Amino acid sequence: MTSARSKWIFGGTAGLVFAFLYLPLALIALYAFNKTTVNAWPFPGFSTRWFTKLWHDPEPKDAAWLSVQIAFFSTCVALALGTALAFAFARFHFFGREAVNFAVTLPIILPGVITGVALASFFLFTGTELSLRTVVIGHTTFCIVLVFNNVLARLRRLPLSYAEASRDLGATGLQTFRFVTLPSIRTALVAGALLSFALSFDEIAVTFFLAGADTTTLPLWILGAFRNSRSLPEVNAVATCILIISLPMIATAAYLMRDEGAAGRIVEK
Repeated sequence: MTSARSKWIFGGTAGLVFAFLYLPLALIALYAFNKTTVNAWPFPGFSTRWFTKLWHDPEPKDAAWLSVQIAFFSTCVALALGTALAFAFARFHFFGREAVNFAVTLPIILPGVITGVALASFFLFTGTELSLRTVVIGHTTFCIVLVFNNVLARLRRLPLSYAEASRDLGATGLQTFRFVTLPSIRTALVAGALLSFALSFDEIAVTFFLAGADTTTLPLWILGAFRNSRSLPEVNAVATCILIISLPMIATAAYLMRDEGAAGRIVEK
């Protein structure tokens, strides 16, 4: 009896938490089809007019394209640096290892406002003009953590004997990485890249402090349009499109991070 009651309590609590988290997202998608400019209940009626307006509005499309560029470059840099850091931590022990680990993970632990203010102060101190480049640098600081954590976790499950056996058979370091290590960590790389791209595309706190006057990403455009009540339905349409794009990416990354048997398949081959 106690076990059944506990299941009901935990199930009900979980249901309330999920409703608190995801009901607002459902409402945003619902109001994107609102035929009026007022978000009211009962729902006045359905219309796709705001998606049509969004399609013909160049400002959000230009902002979205800029966000894609920033997310792409940030992800590429994060993949290179995060993977290199993961190999350093997985294969070597060096002085200050824990301090470096703390420094790498700090940007994603700190609130985005703190990171944005700190980086903006640094760029202003060095005389660096705020632009697309500074936003990419800012996004890379927290995207590295996602790649680093995913790749490091996979490398720690990959026995060193695989690489040693490859070298004993005459393979070079590059061949060992290409045919042994890379197939074992590729899903971790893809998962880290997807998460980095999604996080960078949606990020606003760091972007707000590092974007120049001519750098308007999609989140910044949403922030500006949100202040205009007549633009609110179009903002809902934009948010719905972001959900449609982002959720499959995050779900794919979560699925790939569950791939525990990646290392084991190398032996079978």
